[in-house]
Amino acid sequence: MVKETKFYDLLEVPPNASEADLKKAYRKKALRLHPDKGGDPELFKEVTHAYEILSDPEKREMYDMRGEAGLSEGGMGGMDPQDLFSQLFGGGGFGGGGGFFGGGGGSRSQGPRKTKDLVHRVHVSLEDLYKGKTTKLALTRNVICSKCKGKGGKEGAVRTCHSCNGRGIKVSMRQMGPMIQQIQSACDECSGAGEIINAKDRCTHCKGKKVLPEKKFLEVHIDKGMKGGQTVHFRGESDQSPTAEPGDVVIVIEEKPHDRFKRQENDLIIEVELDLLTALAGGQFAIKHLDDRALIVHLEPGEVIKHGDLKVIHGQGMPSQRHHEPGDLYVKLDVKFPESIDLEAIPLLERALPPRKPLQTFDKNVILEEVNLDNTDTRARGGIADDRMDEDTDEPRVQCANQ
Repeated sequence: MVKETKFYDLLEVPPNASEADLKKAYRKKALRLHPDKGGDPELFKEVTHAYEILSDPEKREMYDMRGEAGLSEGGMGGMDPQDLFSQLFGGGGFGGGGGFFGGGGGSRSQGPRKTKDLVHRVHVSLEDLYKGKTTKLALTRNVICSKCKGKGGKEGAVRTCHSCNGRGIKVSMRQMGPMIQQIQSACDECSGAGEIINAKDRCTHCKGKKVLPEKKFLEVHIDKGMKGGQTVHFRGESDQSPTAEPGDVVIVIEEKPHDRFKRQENDLIIEVELDLLTALAGGQFAIKHLDDRALIVHLEPGEVIKHGDLKVIHGQGMPSQRHHEPGDLYVKLDVKFPESIDLEAIPLLERALPPRKPLQTFDKNVILEEVNLDNTDTRARGGIADDRMDEDTDEPRVQCANQ
């Protein structure tokens, strides 16, 4: 004779239901009542607890004989509804890749839980990326308190928060029209810790927080040829926690802009200004490289360098990170013309340079008029430079008038 039928009623099965009937009934109700599907979280907990008791032969026999009171006397407590739900159906929720509708199955988390990675950005010059460098980085992380060994207080002083059942969060439902919104918030009783420690029993060293801040120095090795955006990992050097393995410290390389060189993968680009004589008659110029060298570049006489010419010096670019094989150095040559020429030198130029282009001829009825070129004055009223600036902009020109 069954003393109570509450758990059977919650699952909507008779007291003589088989194990298969219980599982089928729980699956049907759990799917409908799960909070992730907008169901009643409290009723979901009750239904899950009922199934937990009735699916265990020993607990079911105790419940049939003595009811819920017999379970309490026998010390047969319940487990977290989400944990039971995950064990039975292979997932803790309905989104993403797990659970009933994700198709992937699996437990709620893969592998041991870890603390959050600490990400730090290091700005590195192009010289350091070219030569390689080792730099020291100071960071602050949490480490387990050495006095209480991460317990937060005296032995037995830490109690599970009954308000949130140790989860650290509370779930509330809010109805907005036809939709039901599920809201998670930190438990106000334990401030999201899931545990409660009386003030008098807290560790005097860490004040019950279980961890303390500690400064740590890491040696970051910048390898030759590294690029901006690459990372250096320090395994297990992130915050420590009594309930999780430490995460990683991730160093992100940020490449500083250079005042002379531009980088494209393993190639370098530099602009060099040449005087007109060197561009026409050959000569030398120097390029200070990213290390302790300067490259002396020869221009052979007879080769005319035009303004904007692009040349290459093979094997003088950035080293590749893996094999340290260098890329190329591209040199853009800008020819600088002199401000003026000595009149006595003009005959020499006329002998050295190709002849002038002949003057264009016109018909006899075209009147020829000689004019001079003057330097433009951009400040003059109605200057063409001002008009061009106005034409290049997408914004309309607006005149302001005093009212």
